[in-house]
Amino acid sequence: MDALHNRLLVSRFAECFDFYEAVLPRLTGAVLVKGSSAGPYANWDVADRTLLALYDRGLMAFTLGTSGLPVEAPPVQDAAMLVFRVSDVDEALALCLRHGGTLAVVATDRPEWGLNLRSAHLRDPDGRLIELQSY
Repeated sequence: MDALHNRLLVSRFAECFDFYEAVLPRLTGAVLVKGSSAGPYANWDVADRTLLALYDRGLMAFTLGTSGLPVEAPPVQDAAMLVFRVSDVDEALALCLRHGGTLAVVATDRPEWGLNLRSAHLRDPDGRLIELQSY
């Protein structure tokens, strides 16, 4: 078995595309290999391996026959998040916020999580939780 990559199903494709296209190259070195803000698919690679892909959520719902289900759940705790290790949490957070991210928790030193660990949390334009960390 080969675990290929993470594919995010997004409702706001153009906004999410613009966000990840602006931040992934600087945070991870990923380059856009396929897709545009027009959708319905885009992917970014690092060293010829897909790091992250986006796909239109409505099209996946159509494929699965779940288009009649609610798109948004009532407020619940997050079930997953993307985590990026970066060299400078504050700089990475500023970059993400400039490109449409929404602040969840300011950059904070977290010695209880690990030696010299610093993290910040934000949401992408579709509301997905992202953690930026350095250690």
